[in-house]
Amino acid sequence: MRDANPLVKCLVWDLDNTLWQGTLLEDGQVHLPKAVRDVVVELDARGILQSVASRNDHEHAWEQMQKLGIGDYFVLPQIGWGPKSESLRAIAQELNFASAAMAFIDDQPAERAEVAHLLPQVRCYEAAAALTLPTLPEFSPATVTTDARRRREMYKAGFRRNAERSQFTGPDEAFLRTLGLAMRVERAGNEEISRIEELTLRTSQMNATGVHYSDQALRALAADDRHEVLVVMLSDRFGPHGAVGVILLEKGVTAWRLKLLATSCRVVSYGVGTVLLHWLADEAARSGAHLLADFHRTERNRMMEIAYRFVGFDDRSCTCREELPPTDGAQLLHLEPTRQSPPAHLNVIVPVLHKPGAASVAWAPPGG
Repeated sequence: MRDANPLVKCLVWDLDNTLWQGTLLEDGQVHLPKAVRDVVVELDARGILQSVASRNDHEHAWEQMQKLGIGDYFVLPQIGWGPKSESLRAIAQELNFASAAMAFIDDQPAERAEVAHLLPQVRCYEAAAALTLPTLPEFSPATVTTDARRRREMYKAGFRRNAERSQFTGPDEAFLRTLGLAMRVERAGNEEISRIEELTLRTSQMNATGVHYSDQALRALAADDRHEVLVVMLSDRFGPHGAVGVILLEKGVTAWRLKLLATSCRVVSYGVGTVLLHWLADEAARSGAHLLADFHRTERNRMMEIAYRFVGFDDRSCTCREELPPTDGAQLLHLEPTRQSPPAHLNVIVPVLHKPGAASVAWAPPGG
């Protein structure tokens, strides 16, 4: 069902006679129906981003949106005189969304037709359907997580972060040190399980297997003493990035098996995946276990394979493979780990995996 009718990640509104009633340049005054405002608020609460593509004077239209008290609900508004398809394309590119994740609502059939012709994967709706959008499956995520409810604010923080980076004159590593990055790895509870399921669905480029784990499967693993179900959260001085990674780990006597490592594409530049692999290697070394990792090559996850190889995973044979053999056709990579040091640009708080029941601590270098 979800594959045939994927969830909308961003809805782009026309303004005149769609979001509000009236034509701003002709009428001067426009009216925002309470029922439409309620739709905007509800979609925002579900984690669906919203933007604008409107043929209007930008300053005048944006001032009107602010007066109506709805400007803050919209990201990357495209208000001007160009084709609506170009506005949709610019929004999707800035958000790094595929066209199939976008939707467009407009009262004008010609505008919808122009978008549908040039961007056929974008779903288009007539303005009269606005009040029904929250009832449609493509606007109805199965669960609404904490991260989903604050997705708009996280993206806006990201835009501010990117704007500051574009003006920074030093190297990337120096900029990262200015951010005050903090990563926390936690064992997943009830709320985190839903966030992890969402991550396994949303990640592709930085997903080592491409396997989706259902809520039920994740809860079963979390209840098994041999497994660790971990969620990775990131924040900086601009605000929270939210849940950005998931780790599924099976712990044996001679080896630990990393069944899944997936991280959000939004944090690739911070090296989160590599940091997590180094930390897992450090924990396994402390336990005296080798580290194995499932890997399924897909059309999009080449970067994840490079990350594994860079840390030192290879294909060598080892007796530890007999304890935790591969399943589901996975390639099982191998690492004989050594102690690792934490990154210089990132403060990391982690559970102590090699000591059951231990409290979370700051990751310290060998001897620390």
